[in-house]
Amino acid sequence: MRYKTIGAPGAGRLEVSTVGLGCNAFGSRCDEAAAAAIVGRALDAGINFFDTANSYGEGLSEQFIGRALGSRRKEAVIATKFGARGQGGKRETVSAAVEKSLEDLGTDYIDLYQFHFPDPGTPIGETLEALDRLVRDGKVRAIGCSNFTGAQLEEALKVSEENGLAAFVTAQNPYSLLQRDIEADLKPICGARGIGILPYYPLFRGLLTGKYKWGEPAPAGSRLAGGGRGSETLGDRAYFEKIAALTAFAEARGHGLLELAIAWLASQDEVPCVISGASRPEQVAANAAAADWRLGAADFAAIDEVVPPPA
Repeated sequence: MRYKTIGAPGAGRLEVSTVGLGCNAFGSRCDEAAAAAIVGRALDAGINFFDTANSYGEGLSEQFIGRALGSRRKEAVIATKFGARGQGGKRETVSAAVEKSLEDLGTDYIDLYQFHFPDPGTPIGETLEALDRLVRDGKVRAIGCSNFTGAQLEEALKVSEENGLAAFVTAQNPYSLLQRDIEADLKPICGARGIGILPYYPLFRGLLTGKYKWGEPAPAGSRLAGGGRGSETLGDRAYFEKIAALTAFAEARGHGLLELAIAWLASQDEVPCVISGASRPEQVAANAAAADWRLGAADFAAIDEVVPPPA
């Protein structure tokens, strides 16, 4: 497993595995025993970055992670979130949320505390002041944002700079071979300002695993089975044409589609860690191994021919 760093030198600098574990299935599709097995396999594979939120599994995800880590807490970089839709980023909300997360995680500090969704009803300065206090108090090592646009990130960074407040060091957004929107907006800002991009949905809701086939129903128990969110992609022939070309590209180089999806992200300088979910321990090992493949400039150029970047 390779490792990269997040944040500036100092107490808030984090060393993270290039592949992280997304824990949004814990408490919903994964019970506690399954979650513990997945966390253990991740640690043994060299994965140290665990991404969750206070809203995942209605709070159970954080609890499962805390108990699964147990005495191995110091081996982990825990990234959790507050401010899901409907929660917001008011000062009192942040203060209450962090205390609950610390309790549920069974820890006295959070490595990376992320603002889950922008809150248009609360000035970003108020949220940043609350987060700055958490950093100063040692309850949080570093802060990040999630689902922000480039303009929203720029505004937040400006407020931090002008007021001497802790600043976001990461931006977590959907990003994959089949969803490259942030390259036209968020990614250039992150590259210029040294903000680490933490892609989620790197497998585009499972389409980049290769388990979905054009014209066939989704496999039973899969994310897109039963008309779940994102299942409309199963009827889009254009996606499957791109998937076929990407599969051929990977196989010609001795790899699979899933490996390509993760390696393409992990090979980018702006990406310190790719957040990939798992509902079974064996998936963790496959995700971890994918980051061993490092793509070069010629590979990136060839992929751009298949899935062009946004204009």
